[in-house]
Amino acid sequence: MIDTIIFDFGDIFINLDKQATISGLQKLGMTEWNSEFDRLNLLFETGDISHDDFLAGFQKQLPNASIEDILEAWNAILADFPLYRLEFLQMLSKKYRLFLLSNTDSIHIETFETKSGISFYSDFYQCFEKVYFSFEIGKRKPNADVFQYLINKHELSPKRTLFIDDKKENTDSAAALGFNIWNLQVGQEDVVDLFDKKIL
Repeated sequence: MIDTIIFDFGDIFINLDKQATISGLQKLGMTEWNSEFDRLNLLFETGDISHDDFLAGFQKQLPNASIEDILEAWNAILADFPLYRLEFLQMLSKKYRLFLLSNTDSIHIETFETKSGISFYSDFYQCFEKVYFSFEIGKRKPNADVFQYLINKHELSPKRTLFIDDKKENTDSAAALGFNIWNLQVGQEDVVDLFDKKIL
């Protein structure tokens, strides 16, 4: 009997347009997403480099781009957050312990909050017992330690917990620890289809 659900954020609640960021960076002179972009992104997602150092690192790779241009391209990934998903979550929060666990950075969260407005994002965050962003806790999926962190902090029982994420490496990692999982297929499934999955 599942009594707890851990959700990813991007492409589960907020729609992402990953191509928009790639296209935006290409317009600024990026020929390919290289290992340096990857390194900066991973460090920023775990809070190991500052907002300024992250942007300076990108600017070094894109010498003709302004910080404003880079921010615009970086934030282009954030698309809409349909209200029906929030309403579904509010309904779920009356019956289950809910947690949010997202690999993200401070720029994206600040932008989401600014774009959606305080009443929307407050309503969203209030659905959860606790919201965990990788840049705040210094841990990210698919590493087992991030799941262990939640288990220990909230005395979770993996066999009574469902983890929902669109990335297979993340759900595989959770499954290895005994969690129930739903590897949601973006574009084919929606989080509001949860009860159709017969997992709960």
